[in-house]
Amino acid sequence: MKLLHLRYSTIIVCSVLFLFFFQLIADFIGSIYAIGLLSTSLTPEVASALLLLSPIILVFFRKVPSGKLLALLGALVLLSRVVEVMLDTRGRMFISGLGVASFMIFLPSLLWNHQKESDSQTHSQNLGVSLALSVLLSILLRTLGSGVDLSIAGGFQAIGWALALLTGVFLLRAIPTSTGTSQPASSFDQPVIHRAQPWKIIGLSLGMAAVFVLLYFAFTSPTVIARWTGASYPLILTVLLLALGAFVVGLAWKPLLLARLNSNLLLAWNALFVLCLTLTILAHQVHYPPTPAGYPFSPDSMPFHEIPLFLMLLLAPVILLDFTLFSRAIISEKPSHRLLGGSFALASFLILLMSFAQVFTTVYDYIPVVGPFFRDKFWLVFLVDGVVLGLSVLLVRKNKFGIAEERGLGSFPLLPVVFMAFIFVATLSGPLLTAPMLSAPSESRVATLRVITYNIQQGYSQDGQINFDSQLSLLRETNPDVIGLQECDTARIAGGNIDIVRYFANQLDMYSYYGPSTVAGTFGIALLSRYPIHNPRTFYLYSVGEQTAIISAQLVINGETYNVYVTHLGNDGPIIQQEQVLQLVQGQENVLLMGDFNFRSETDQYRLTTAALSDAWLLRWPQGIQSQEFDSSDRIDYLYVSPGMKIVESQYLAGPQSDHPALVTDIGR
Repeated sequence: MKLLHLRYSTIIVCSVLFLFFFQLIADFIGSIYAIGLLSTSLTPEVASALLLLSPIILVFFRKVPSGKLLALLGALVLLSRVVEVMLDTRGRMFISGLGVASFMIFLPSLLWNHQKESDSQTHSQNLGVSLALSVLLSILLRTLGSGVDLSIAGGFQAIGWALALLTGVFLLRAIPTSTGTSQPASSFDQPVIHRAQPWKIIGLSLGMAAVFVLLYFAFTSPTVIARWTGASYPLILTVLLLALGAFVVGLAWKPLLLARLNSNLLLAWNALFVLCLTLTILAHQVHYPPTPAGYPFSPDSMPFHEIPLFLMLLLAPVILLDFTLFSRAIISEKPSHRLLGGSFALASFLILLMSFAQVFTTVYDYIPVVGPFFRDKFWLVFLVDGVVLGLSVLLVRKNKFGIAEERGLGSFPLLPVVFMAFIFVATLSGPLLTAPMLSAPSESRVATLRVITYNIQQGYSQDGQINFDSQLSLLRETNPDVIGLQECDTARIAGGNIDIVRYFANQLDMYSYYGPSTVAGTFGIALLSRYPIHNPRTFYLYSVGEQTAIISAQLVINGETYNVYVTHLGNDGPIIQQEQVLQLVQGQENVLLMGDFNFRSETDQYRLTTAALSDAWLLRWPQGIQSQEFDSSDRIDYLYVSPGMKIVESQYLAGPQSDHPALVTDIGR
């Protein structure tokens, strides 16, 4: 019974630490990106990413953190998580970085301490189950938060404190209590009974890093995968949960299943998973025509594109299996703490490289020298990580799969399985609990149609603080019927994998359409509406720099069809892009063309546009003066409408919520 309680304690502690690690690294990379976003360039703060390389410290220490010191590292992870969500962007960057650094020292130290005990199978199983539970917890929090981690929102931050306090209670009980052994500086070269091969430990550590990358990039937040593909989020959620649940429950009831899985089968499983992952992304990777004549264009989606998606989801548990086997192999090899520290430093460097590579696939136009290489290479980042994972599997010898006896539920903790079942039910209920309550606007609003176009700077305020709740408040106060959002980049690690569009739509009870697939490398644009959105499509515009797109859709309001377009042009609003926008609009009636056009009213682009459409704001303020405080010469956000439309009111609402004002326009009907 005492041993069972110890396993419970270990699983609780490790599950929360894994969860907090994924939350911390999401905030850490997101904060670094946010600071660079304000200057649209690489900033000195990027150097803070080197905190990821913290395991290198173990190379220079004579004693490995164990007992109370190991518990202190775990406590630093917990404390960093609950504190960083209350800080500004710069403070969040440093504190979340400290938490990530502490975890990256904690994990190899924990593995080293476990090698002094004989039961590597139990320890690796505990770690594998803990990782699975942390993934399920992350999915639950993201689902209940409508695409935003619920534990970072207002009063729900208490969830983080509760998890930290619970984990703190069990921390000392779950941590190995034996003290680290002191070794002379030359111990690496002295004869030992068993010396781990450095290349093998490095490879296994890189495999662990590849696991963390895949989970961090996508599987701890399935809305990421939904935004890759445009497939049903509830369906993706259900299939992934079934696959992960089957893995954990199967391991609990039939642990000998692992013994029947030989090296060849494991390698084939990994290869098929990586293939399906890459094909899922490639099926939605946009292949841009080489000349302007091929634009604007809208890629077609084929039904068979979803085949590799759902195969990938069903095969995803191999990530957890790999981690379990990597843990067991490292513990069994009994490497020195210096070798582990150096290996995990290289593994951390892989996480760092993959994170920057993923961000570069969107911001390539702002990165000198290497940036252009990453254009249209979203798929390559995942393929490289998958290859690293597969190669690391080759280092797991066949005898590492063996399980001495069929242990079943007698020795495998039942509580995590029950807890997992609760998470499963709660998570599947999430989309139903948070779904928007869709209904037609009240009769009092029939006389006008309120339209807002708003560049939300990826959810950050004018001074670079996370601010999407203030932006949401502005939208609630203005109570629009139609919203066009720009820079609403969704479900990317640059924004902490937050799905702002899903969050806004659910909170405002509106229909939504997010335009370009996130694998396309474009900045986000979206359409939200109180009325059903018909025939939504995304058209891509020609670009030699940052890629841009435009949304096209129809809204039927009281029997009248409105043709709605939302766009965000590139720097300086290239005239060729605006010409392609007008090509789409030509001949349409009841046009609402809105967005961040990045050109001012004295430019050729503006004159070209107003030759066909009317500037809605100027129809309300023909003298070009809204107030003494508002400088109309700075306008780059517009709503253009078909000639003859009646504009009842139009106002730019400048404020600290974003670096762009919201343009609110009432159209008479």
